[in-house]
Amino acid sequence: MPTSTSPFLEKIRGEIRLRGYSIRTEKSYLFWIKQFILFHGKRHPDSMGAEEVKAFLSWLAVKRGVAVNTQKVALNALVFLYHKILKQD
Repeated sequence: MPTSTSPFLEKIRGEIRLRGYSIRTEKSYLFWIKQFILFHGKRHPDSMGAEEVKAFLSWLAVKRGVAVNTQKVALNALVFLYHKILKQD
């Protein structure tokens, strides 16, 4: 486990493990959540919402040219973050 991971990401990691998700899912979700935070200038997800999620996913599709399934994984990671961790819709 990397020592430079933020306490917030460690909290997410713990919640993912508590729920019995696979290690691959854990790594993938943490990667996409971190990318989302970095994309928005390291803003805390608490201060962001649907518009920021939409902007990030659009950027992935248009600028990065990721596959539809990759975009779905990123979306699932953000849904997990907002519903399970932050308790927001």
